[in-house]
Amino acid sequence: MIQRINHFISGTVAPGSSERFQDVTNPATGEVTGQVALANASDVDTAVAAAREAFPAWAAMPPIRRARLMNNFLQLVRENKDALATLITAEHGKVFTDACGEVERGIDIIEFACGMPQLLKGDYTEQVSTGIDNWTVRQPLGVVAGITPFNFPVMVPMWMFPVAIAAGNTFILKPSPTDPTAALFYAELMKQAGFPDGVFNVVNGDKEAVDALLEHDDVEAVSFVGSTPIANYIYERGAHFGKRVQALGGAKNHMVVMPDADLDKTVDALIGAAYGSAGERCMAISVAVLVGNAGDQIIGQLADRCRDLKITDGMDLSAEMGPIVTAQAKARIEGYIQSGVDEGAQLLVDGRGFAVEGHENGFWLGGSLFDRVTESMKIYQEEIFGPVLACVRVDTFAEAVDLINRHQFGNGVSLFTRDGNLAREFGRQIQVGMVGINVPIPVPMAWQGFGGWKKSLFGDMHAYGEEGVRFYTKQKSIMQRWPESIEKGAEFTMPVAK
Repeated sequence: MIQRINHFISGTVAPGSSERFQDVTNPATGEVTGQVALANASDVDTAVAAAREAFPAWAAMPPIRRARLMNNFLQLVRENKDALATLITAEHGKVFTDACGEVERGIDIIEFACGMPQLLKGDYTEQVSTGIDNWTVRQPLGVVAGITPFNFPVMVPMWMFPVAIAAGNTFILKPSPTDPTAALFYAELMKQAGFPDGVFNVVNGDKEAVDALLEHDDVEAVSFVGSTPIANYIYERGAHFGKRVQALGGAKNHMVVMPDADLDKTVDALIGAAYGSAGERCMAISVAVLVGNAGDQIIGQLADRCRDLKITDGMDLSAEMGPIVTAQAKARIEGYIQSGVDEGAQLLVDGRGFAVEGHENGFWLGGSLFDRVTESMKIYQEEIFGPVLACVRVDTFAEAVDLINRHQFGNGVSLFTRDGNLAREFGRQIQVGMVGINVPIPVPMAWQGFGGWKKSLFGDMHAYGEEGVRFYTKQKSIMQRWPESIEKGAEFTMPVAK
């Protein structure tokens, strides 16, 4: 039975006024399981009005009380972790164990947000001048919005709304219409936790809803995660309308493999980082930079492991990889594979034509592995966002660093080596925002903050962590003195300490 998936506005499920809908499918079977309402500008305006109405009282609530409600939400998410993971697998396709890991990383951010009373503390200096004290406070912006991608329907929104809401803002989430059900589930959990109506709202939709949020006078800030072209659009459009914008874009994450690395562990790392979640991660390793004779030592193992991937319905606990999220995404990835063949890369393992018995209508691809990829090839230059690993051969560590630093993206990178000095130099020299040393997917913890460099991030502040607190608040400086300390007479010069 196909379910109707609506919005969540001011504490209740709302159908909205739009008559446009988009199919939601189970990627493992290809079956349509729901139809999600696509909001128009009027629906967005209704959600913004609800958030605007809720803001004054919510911002005035003491931070410790807001944190207690967030702690209630934290407990509810923990209790419903498996239910959330099941929804992720049903609409995204990633394997259930990976979906559980996604929810856990979202929980990390909620836990961080529960410490907001400490994070909002300002600075105080007495007697900055005779009889004058000066302090700073951080105050919420107002109504803020998050526009999030299909690949992490729980974790990425939780990079945003727990921090924003605990800091005193009200929030509108525009999740991906590809897998929207999880967002409505945790909206209900927010209500159960005791958050006032209008503090957290969900508006499903496509570009029409995005543009309405960007253009709305009452939306103060927008946070986005997605592809680089859209991130650039969000950044420019939001800035045009005077909004604070944080737009995280695409990636082409490299792993440098030195000849001295533990090669068995390196192969394990590459297989998991390249093919986990079918490569549909912004932190997936999509390029292996094989230095010296490292390539000859591991390429055979990589090919064997790629062919042996356990690919099936994500609810099978033995699965290592599930289906591609949509038929359109599958076709796009297949086009990239053909491009690599046409440009002369060596296709060692071809994932096209893969099928799962009993699920022939699912959106299946096997893992694909290329060797002898060069810098000029499309499969090296562009983000594929699928289970395709490209191997590039270089002679030296310096060549590897230069290669990575020339790339347009600078999201994540990893180095596998036993050489501590080499690792130190890699961390210093590489022009990438998140770096792993013998860590294949170096996603920072909740208190550190997530963000890339170059065309992987548009804006000044990274997601979550203290950077997130700064993004969702504005600093106010207050100077104070009392009549007893004020000297008589007008002052016409710039005030100075005295």
